[in-house]
Amino acid sequence: MAIAFNKKRWILYLSIGAAYLLFLLFIDLIRHPETFLKRIVNNTWLVIYLVVMNYILFEYTIPFIRMRWTRMLATPFLLFAHLMLASFGFHAWRHIAIALGFYFSLRTYPSLEKAVEYLVPYSFLSMLFFGVIKFTYDFRQLKAATQQLRIEKQEAELNFLKSQTNPHFLFNTLNNIYSLARDKSDLAPESIVRLSKILRYMLYEAGGEYIAIEQELKIISDYIALEQLRYDDSLLVNFNYNIEDMKQSLPPLLLIPLVENAFKHGVSETRNRPFVDIHCSVNNQQLQFIVKNSTEAFPSEGSVKENIGLSNLRRQLELLYKDFNLSVQQGESVFTAALQINLKSHV
Repeated sequence: MAIAFNKKRWILYLSIGAAYLLFLLFIDLIRHPETFLKRIVNNTWLVIYLVVMNYILFEYTIPFIRMRWTRMLATPFLLFAHLMLASFGFHAWRHIAIALGFYFSLRTYPSLEKAVEYLVPYSFLSMLFFGVIKFTYDFRQLKAATQQLRIEKQEAELNFLKSQTNPHFLFNTLNNIYSLARDKSDLAPESIVRLSKILRYMLYEAGGEYIAIEQELKIISDYIALEQLRYDDSLLVNFNYNIEDMKQSLPPLLLIPLVENAFKHGVSETRNRPFVDIHCSVNNQQLQFIVKNSTEAFPSEGSVKENIGLSNLRRQLELLYKDFNLSVQQGESVFTAALQINLKSHV
């Protein structure tokens, strides 16, 4: 196991050592106020040794034991040896300071064994003190790192879903323009202009985490206008909204999959009186978005099978909000998609 200097870990142990020193000084202030100033010098010198010993214990000895299960059998011996080393070394460290003349000998011991016997509890207490704080700190760091990884994973998944949804949306739009160009329609140039507006929005305005809901409504209006170029006056489109605050923030392109679904899987497959009815309302940060479209499918006993657009939207909502509901219902001639979001519940 390579030994490397870790500045951040040393700062951690020095901080714990400072806290331990204050703890000892507080006890001495209560028990021995008459020699308190001398004990400040003594305890500072001894804590320096304890910082080094506990650093070795928790950064090298214990990790060494964990490396192989066979070494775990030696755990009691290694810990006992470390405790003895700390205690005997503690005593030796004290005598070094006395010899150098900057340690106050406030207690005398009849023998080395008595001195070590007196110092063992202090060594054990320091191990306990350093260990509890060190493992608490590491646990909090690990928890923060895990949380950060979870956030990064969710962001990566969300970006992946968007990378699927946006090309899917553009592919369907280009198919619409292709059908106009194939029929040599005079509306093809206008459809390209409208598509360029949508592309501009997606490239330059939809890259952030939030946009104002008025921007989302504008892109929906442009998309509806682009779709209407393919149909004659038989297509009925009703798009209305009741927004309390047009600056209310919303993730970009969150609502467009429901509108796209209405045209691609509803209107385009309806031969008799096609229609799309869209209603959006936001009041007290409660969003309601309902899309109804004509369909020639019939309700079945099983649940409605969701396409990639609706499936991706549902997963995006799971990543973005804690409180939402997306429901789809297949009627005899009407397909309804209803979305409710508590915008205050953003993750």
